[in-house]
Amino acid sequence: MILCVEDELNIQELIVYTLNSTGYTAKGVSSFCQMKELMAQELPELILLDIMLPDESGLNILKKLKEDVQTRLIPVIILTAKSSEMDKIIGLDSGADDYITKPFSMLELISRIKAVLRRSQKEAVNVLTFRDLTMDLARHTVSVGTQKITLTLKEFELLKKLMENQGTVCTRDMLLDEIWGYDYYGESRTVDVHIRTLRSKLGKAELYIETIRGVGYKLMD
Repeated sequence: MILCVEDELNIQELIVYTLNSTGYTAKGVSSFCQMKELMAQELPELILLDIMLPDESGLNILKKLKEDVQTRLIPVIILTAKSSEMDKIIGLDSGADDYITKPFSMLELISRIKAVLRRSQKEAVNVLTFRDLTMDLARHTVSVGTQKITLTLKEFELLKKLMENQGTVCTRDMLLDEIWGYDYYGESRTVDVHIRTLRSKLGKAELYIETIRGVGYKLMD
């Protein structure tokens, strides 16, 4: 579902009609309040966001979206009458995936939506998430909520294995073999030591790593 947040009803209705007529599912709202109500029921695949709304600045909404673990990865295209270069820079630097100035054609809008969705879907393959824990494999970064976590290479690979096998036990032997190689076979304490240092860096998220006594570890709520 594509969500259009636009208070000019003629523009909102045209966008929603066009998207629904071209194979997308689209819904429209006129304010931040309505947007929150709708997103409490269903998270959109992409958001078209006007900057000048009656109850909240679009840039403030964008900031809130990017700070929230549940919505930070949703691509956002800004639709606005503000056309100066500085306005565009501010919008993109605030986390927008694209910036379209009014007036614009529906053909251009659809083309830009397709491009952003292709890019976001490609990037999603490189991102692992578990509750508020996020791993960006392409950028080699880890964060808990908005806090960046610095890990060693082995800690990163260990967490990656756990996140790729959420809810499934990763045995010590499997982790040794896939991360350290056969030279470490039988040295199960290597895994335990790295799990301990990994937990110490994850803060509250350390509780997600559950110890299965005598077997290994798994990622669990």
